[in-house]
Amino acid sequence: MNRLLLSFLTALFMSTPSVAQLTVYVSPTGSDSNSGTIDHPYLSVSKAYSVVAAGDTIFVRGGTYSLSNTISLSNKSGADSTHRCYIFAYPGEHPVFDFSAQASSDGIKLNGNYLYVKGLESSYAAHNGIAVNGSYNIVENCSIHDNRNTGLQLGNGASYNRMINCDSYYNYDPPTGGNADGFAPKLDVGTGNYFYGCRSWQNSDDGWDGYLRPSDSVTTTIENCWSFMNGYLKDGSPITTGNGNGFKMGGGDNSNGDSLRHEMTLKDCLSFDNRVKGFDQNNNRGSMTLLNCTAYRNGTYNFSIPGKRRVDETVTLENCISLGSSGVTLLAPLVLATNSWMSPFTISNADFISLDTTGVRGPRKPDGSLPDIPFMHLAQGSQFINAGTDVGLPFNGTAPDLGAFESVYDLAVGESQWIPNLFELKQNYPNPFNPSTTITFSVQADGPATLSIYNLAGQRIAELFHGTARHNLLYKFVFDARRLTSGTYFCVLSSNGYRSVRKMVLMK
Repeated sequence: MNRLLLSFLTALFMSTPSVAQLTVYVSPTGSDSNSGTIDHPYLSVSKAYSVVAAGDTIFVRGGTYSLSNTISLSNKSGADSTHRCYIFAYPGEHPVFDFSAQASSDGIKLNGNYLYVKGLESSYAAHNGIAVNGSYNIVENCSIHDNRNTGLQLGNGASYNRMINCDSYYNYDPPTGGNADGFAPKLDVGTGNYFYGCRSWQNSDDGWDGYLRPSDSVTTTIENCWSFMNGYLKDGSPITTGNGNGFKMGGGDNSNGDSLRHEMTLKDCLSFDNRVKGFDQNNNRGSMTLLNCTAYRNGTYNFSIPGKRRVDETVTLENCISLGSSGVTLLAPLVLATNSWMSPFTISNADFISLDTTGVRGPRKPDGSLPDIPFMHLAQGSQFINAGTDVGLPFNGTAPDLGAFESVYDLAVGESQWIPNLFELKQNYPNPFNPSTTITFSVQADGPATLSIYNLAGQRIAELFHGTARHNLLYKFVFDARRLTSGTYFCVLSSNGYRSVRKMVLMK
């Protein structure tokens, strides 16, 4: 690493004035007349939120909170990407919000911007378990279940929110069950919302629903997410009043006569055993991109994109797998490459280690990521290993595998020939660039890693990666800077105590 550059960045970040931050505590045994300290906690999140400012933290102690009113989190003056309001479960504890006594409205409402909610459970709300109406919020490691409408819904122009490692299940809206989805970036939702590592199961309507009214031309990205058994009740019985799809990618009223577009991208997603369809167009008129997605044993179709789109919109399916009798229905024109139903492939059960779904609802790993189970992973020697098209996602071997799970069988042989085993942030290419550039990195050992972009003022303007990185994968990202002005930017990689910085120049 360039020592002068590192010294410059260190001085730059250290020069930012520090501001004393407040930490308050909430407990089921607390009182809102208390001082909010760990020894004298508040009883309610609402009280705690009324005393904090941007940059402060609320720790919620474990236990059950029986509530009849919505927890409404409004905007805080001065909030930005470096001054969020944090509402976190106390480390090692599990707070449960039970809204059974609620007569109407949502359980938790994120009406503000730059909120970070982590480790909470929201259940039995009269409407949505969590409603995200603001922008640039993060919802992580939350469990949302048994609510009387959708588990987590984004609306009211909500944009650029991130939902990470959340579970949404058993949501049912009485009396018919026709509207309760697991996750719903829908209706009047804004753009740029992102889901990663989330699971959605046994919701009465859909796992994910991107149906629009009146929003148009909004983007949503769903990555490394599982959706299964939607359209079935908690006891396993089917419910025909719900749509029962895994990922419903868009649509609108009256067969979408308004030609509303939900620009939907799905990467490394798994959809199985849903009552009707695995991946469903639902008369979406926008672009749909499905990369390395796996569908298995859905009721009618695994992949269903049979309808018209606007002439300037594209549909892309690459490196996808469809297994079972439900099949695929697609309407040209399409961009197709190396999917399991295309020549020269002939798929069979033998291509997979296991088709046993045991563990799909199991506990997450300590970092909140999805459990490691053999279900739908490729068997050694499968025709789909190293048989895909490079679509910009990290992969092992000479080419990507097909499907949602990248195999590691080749790691024992010739690893040093193609698998990096070192901490390295490569120089972006091209550099200078306009408007996009490719950034590649690897890490020396498995562990948490972040890849961020900073401007000359030391402000983080983008976070390209935040999660657990594996030492045997090469990570590649395309950074799109079309909304930024010309100038110098810095790409910073941090992992396991190591740090590397690369200088990038945007020239427009």
